[in-house]
Amino acid sequence: MSTVKATNFQNASSATANMVTDASGNVSFGGTAAMSSSFLRNRIINGNMLIDQRNAGASVTPVNTQYTIDRYQSQISQTAKYSVSQSSTAPVGFSKSLLVTSLSAYSVLAADFFAVGQAIEGYNISDFNYGTADSTTATLSFWVRSSLTGTFGGAINSGSGSFPFTYSIASANTWTNISVAISANTAYAPTSTTNGVGLYVWFGLGVGSTFSGTAGSWQSGFKESATGATSVVGTSGATFYVTGVQLEVGTVATPFERQIYSNQLAQCQRYYEEWGGGDAYQAFGIADAISATVAYSALQYLVTKRAAPSGSVSAASNFHTVRGGVAFTDFTFGSLTTTSTLATITVASGLTAGQAYTYRANGTLNARIKFNAEL
Repeated sequence: MSTVKATNFQNASSATANMVTDASGNVSFGGTAAMSSSFLRNRIINGNMLIDQRNAGASVTPVNTQYTIDRYQSQISQTAKYSVSQSSTAPVGFSKSLLVTSLSAYSVLAADFFAVGQAIEGYNISDFNYGTADSTTATLSFWVRSSLTGTFGGAINSGSGSFPFTYSIASANTWTNISVAISANTAYAPTSTTNGVGLYVWFGLGVGSTFSGTAGSWQSGFKESATGATSVVGTSGATFYVTGVQLEVGTVATPFERQIYSNQLAQCQRYYEEWGGGDAYQAFGIADAISATVAYSALQYLVTKRAAPSGSVSAASNFHTVRGGVAFTDFTFGSLTTTSTLATITVASGLTAGQAYTYRANGTLNARIKFNAEL
């Protein structure tokens, strides 16, 4: 590989240098530095594991397809084999990681699968052109750490095809930066290039032969890891950390794409949004009573959803009206759209038809309103 050494870069018709480099590696521009949208490289959301709306860092023992840290889904064929939490153990430049802890020494059977990963919306990978002659190459990069060493595995899924991959962890409990080259995929179109599932990215934690494949090439079938990969769930107490996950077009792993926290949170809220937990008497909205026992409340989401979500609350009794302190007995949602919903609130008695009531948490941090539009 050769290196071009120069101090000034200047257009032939420019009176001044367009770009100047110095001995410390800094770059300055003579005019405006124009950046195209291609600089928004990473197709993974919450790749640095900062957002954890559901659990606020607490450990969970997920069931199959359950979401843990925002945007990361579990794949589990047998229950209670691993836990997931947001960890503060992270490589330099990061503050959080996703931690998987094995809860037993389980011998993986052929049809077993244990993995964590992310479903990527079709809109966000449509330019990959998968399943066509114009398919691009891609690169998956991440930081990983484990109490185990050896060859680990994962997979990319596109429609009816998969690209299993391997990577090596040579030193236990040491952060390793991994880059995986993903070849062009001309055969397997994504299930969706709009608001459905475009791709899956999986990190295998112990996957049997049925859902494992030969590493390094596209092949038919749904795979979650590569044949012969290390099983994290095979060792009780084994740990697996991952962060800095990035999937991008091209053959080079570029530095992890940093995002303003509020932007990253909003990206997660397109799929899942949760209100509450800020205060034991946090206010949530206003309801109009139509009788002594029923009121309606119109709620606008903070972020437009991928699709019409489901709505739920922690428990109806976690809420009450500010005026009169009337506790809720039921709290349900109807007319759910991508932007808003109408909640029906039921109480035993105490409302006055035609009156408006502000409602809040009933003296508990457990009061939650949740909207789920996950893939």
